Amino acid sequence: MTENDQNKPNNENPDDETAAVATTGGGRADREERPEEADRTPAPAPHPRPEPVVSPWNEPVVEEFRANGGRVGGVFEGGDLLLLTTTGARSGREYTTPLGFLRIDGHVYVVGSAGGSPRNPDWYRNLIAHPMVLVEMPNDDSHEAVAVPLEGEERDRAFQEIVRREPGFGEYQEQVERRLPVVELQRSDVSGPAEVDNLADKLFQIHAWLRGQLVHVRREAELYLAERESAGAGHPVGLNLRIRQHCLAFCESLHFHHTSEDTAFPQLAEGFPHLREPVERLIAEHRAVDRLRGELEGLLTDLETADPVRFMAELDRLTEELRAHLEFEEEALIPTLSEIPFPPPGPAR
Repeated sequence: MTENDQNKPNNENPDDETAAVATTGGGRADREERPEEADRTPAPAPHPRPEPVVSPWNEPVVEEFRANGGRVGGVFEGGDLLLLTTTGARSGREYTTPLGFLRIDGHVYVVGSAGGSPRNPDWYRNLIAHPMVLVEMPNDDSHEAVAVPLEGEERDRAFQEIVRREPGFGEYQEQVERRLPVVELQRSDVSGPAEVDNLADKLFQIHAWLRGQLVHVRREAELYLAERESAGAGHPVGLNLRIRQHCLAFCESLHFHHTSEDTAFPQLAEGFPHLREPVERLIAEHRAVDRLRGELEGLLTDLETADPVRFMAELDRLTEELRAHLEFEEEALIPTLSEIPFPPPGPAR
């Protein structure tokens, strides 16, 4: 099955201009319970998110997909379809788009054919600006992913296999001068506790993901530097899209997490006065970490001229600062957060 012809750039998406790289922005200790704190519940989420936008043309497809566990009839019957939710490159709004996908050697790929349009589809420009995406697949498999466009020979090999399986993509490629993007949707599994019963579990889960992404970005960068060194002078200067997408996904998630905490922490300190000093320190550390995050993102603005050695140095600085911050946050907050249920109970009826 080829990409939904409905997903052409002309879909009234306010993010339909070419996206620029975004440079701003997914142990416990026992303590004696204090009576005045026992019934505290967390404040509402500081960032309420409106429902993702779905174009009128795609609404019936999305509704049928969700109602039938990913099975869709009509022109899509028998094909492999997923729903991709991206964040608008300019508006920050979320958009959900049905796309055909292919699973090759355990990897999930989508192709930016846009029905043979001369321009890349909106969803592709969105994920270049904001690599963290939501993927809904058949059998109620919904998960976050990092969207990584393939480059060079890797892209060509994957596209050749895609065309072998779905010749329609080859026909689309013949209609346009641009190279159709091939994007791998790399599942971003949540780490930490398998079951989340309280805010401490949730915090551990988020911190585990952030630590894991740091390790992943470093591994990708080290591999790239090793390949570059072995290739000698013939290797292009700069960084690759794989490093950029994972690093940007980490940076945006970190920025969102700390922005959320900046809103929630003062309210937490009001309910638990013994946390006032730790909270003040944590918020101050957020600003220091955010400066390092911004500097790291700034290096990703132009991949062709990015200095990989400087990138590694900045990554080391951020890693050291963030690890110390996360360790202090866990030491200071976990005893209290373990008493607060998550998700919070609904209003009494």
